[in-house]
This record gives sequence, C-alpha cells and structure tokens, in this order.
Amino acid sequence: MSLPRPLTDGQRLDWLRLARTQNVGPVTFAQLMLRYGDAGKALAALPEIASRAARGKSITIPPADVIAREIDAVAKYGARIVASCEPDYPALLHALDPPPPVLTLLGNAALSAGPTCAIVGARNASAAGRKIARDMAAALGKAGYTIVSGLALGIDGEAHAASLSTGTVAVLGGGIDHVYPPKHDRLYAEVAQQGLIVSEMPFGHRAKAQDFPRRNRIITGLARGTVVVEAAERSGSLISARVANEQGREVMAVPGSPLDPRAAGTNNLIRNGAALVRHAGDVLEVLSALPLLRVSAPPAELYDAAHGGGEAIPPSELARVREALSPHAMPLDEIARAAGVSAARAGAILMELELAGEAITFPGGMAARAV
Repeated sequence: MSLPRPLTDGQRLDWLRLARTQNVGPVTFAQLMLRYGDAGKALAALPEIASRAARGKSITIPPADVIAREIDAVAKYGARIVASCEPDYPALLHALDPPPPVLTLLGNAALSAGPTCAIVGARNASAAGRKIARDMAAALGKAGYTIVSGLALGIDGEAHAASLSTGTVAVLGGGIDHVYPPKHDRLYAEVAQQGLIVSEMPFGHRAKAQDFPRRNRIITGLARGTVVVEAAERSGSLISARVANEQGREVMAVPGSPLDPRAAGTNNLIRNGAALVRHAGDVLEVLSALPLLRVSAPPAELYDAAHGGGEAIPPSELARVREALSPHAMPLDEIARAAGVSAARAGAILMELELAGEAITFPGGMAARAV
C-alpha cells in the first residue's frame, strides 16, 4: 500500500479523468496506476491499450474541460473531491483492495476517521425493525460510534435520523447532489449539515440500479462491522452483508420471526455464521473484540508486475482469456486456469479487456464477460 500524498491541481485533473473514463472501474484503475505509476501516463497509454484489446475500437476519455467543470461544480456545491492516494481519504476504505479511486465528500469528513458501524436493512421495514434501528443507532452513537448507512427508506433512514447528533455518514448511489429517494430531501440536508455525505459517482449523476452495489461496497468499507436489521431473501442488504464479509469486516444480524419474510435474510445470515445481535450492547461486544489491524480481506493478485511499460500482450493470450469468461462472475484463478495463464497475467489481460468493453472486473478477484 503506497504512502498518502497530496495531489497538485494538474494531478487531480488527470486522476479524475482516468477515474471517469469509460470502462475504468476500481480494479482497472488500480492496475493502470500500478503499471504506469501516474494518471497522466496511464491516460496517454489508454487509446493504444483499448484499441488492441478491442480490435480497433476506441475508448472515450472525458476531456479536461469537462472534468474541470465537475471539480468547479463540486466546489460551488460546498463539497470536495478526494483521491484515494490523499491523506484525508477515509483510512478504512483505503485498506480495501482496491479502494474506490475517488470520492466526493460533503460535510464533516473527520467522521469517517473515528470508530464506525454500518446499519442497513429493508426499505419496507416493520415498526419493530424501525425501532430496533433507531435504538441501536442512538445507543451506538452515544458509545462513540459513527453510524454509516445508505439514506434509503426504512432502516437506513431511521439509523441516520437517530444518530444525527452523534455522527452519521450517508453513502449515495448517485452524485453528491442527487437526493434519492426524493422524500429524504430533509434528512439529506440534515446529514449534510451535521454529518457527512459520500459519493463515488460524478456530480449530477442520477443513480441507476447498477450503481447500488458500488454504493453498498462503500457503506461496508467505511465500517468495521455491519448490522443487518431486516432483510428479505435476495435483498440489497444481503449483498451488503456478503461484500462486508469479503472485505474482512464483521457481519451482524438481528433475528426475526420465521413467519416474517423481512426476517428471512437476517435469520439465514445468522444460520450461516453472522453474529446474532439483539441490541447495541451485543454490537459493542462484537466490535470491541475485533483485532485492530484486521480491516480488509487479503489483497487479490490482480497485476502482473512483469508486464509493464505498455508491452503488448500476445493476441493469443487475449483470446484465451476472452474465451474463458462467463456472463456470470467467476474467480480470477478459475479464469486463469481455463485460459492457461497465471492469475497475475490474467489480471493484466482482464484490465485490457475491460477497457475494451469486453469484460467487467470486480473487487475481490472476480470477473465476468460484459453483456
């Protein structure tokens, strides 16, 4: 992990242009920075890399003036953009492999530096679930924990409202200026005034369904532990729990009635090893037992250090990895085995295929064919 360093205005412009480039997700961004060491050099190399992987197709890189306008709009809004290499980037997120390349922050950024706990759950929460979320968030706040959630209806909203006075962080699926759901506009304003709002997306971006898994990764990444209060089977909250587990963070769940479908997901989490928690006291007991240094899952081997400086990957290797991809996410080592290359080499090839729009890489060492 590299040491934190501030960026000049020019470096910030390049960093943000690279992060906002078509098909550049967190994994590909990290690979490009490892390969070239500088966002400006990576930008210069992108057209050739994408062209050879996509067999002549071009890649869309945002012009400098477009990114300059985003930086200006964010500043006028009262927020600021922080790169993952900078000293004031949230430490727990920086520990992820890889971290989101850039965040937009609105409010008190210091809240992300202290003890944190995420509380998530059903949008159509029961009255009992809402009360549990309120009571838990308020008690954890009084115990010195900042509450992290996603500003959604139901459990998220209750957790934010109950922890406004002690510290709360809301992570958005859209841009920092996009209030979703709209009926939480007042809560958004209160969190912006008293807490912290975080977004990975460009200013003005309207949240789409595919944006929420990335939002959930930030929610759990900002916290040492995540509590799921209510969640139906196959819900977004269960995705958050899975991601938290992949990140090496603690997963806790509140049990519920076997007759309530909103408790099916939480009961199943407990059945599969999540810590059972009934109230804030149980959560504090779990969090206090966590080793201080265990804040992230082991890093995935996603970069071939021998493949540097832009040396072209043989077309035969590109073709074999392309053929090994499935529409469903698969572990990197399985893709590498099917393609007959090392895992690190497969990672370098997947970077080029993602830039070409032919693959999607996911944090945690998974990849799929782009559809």
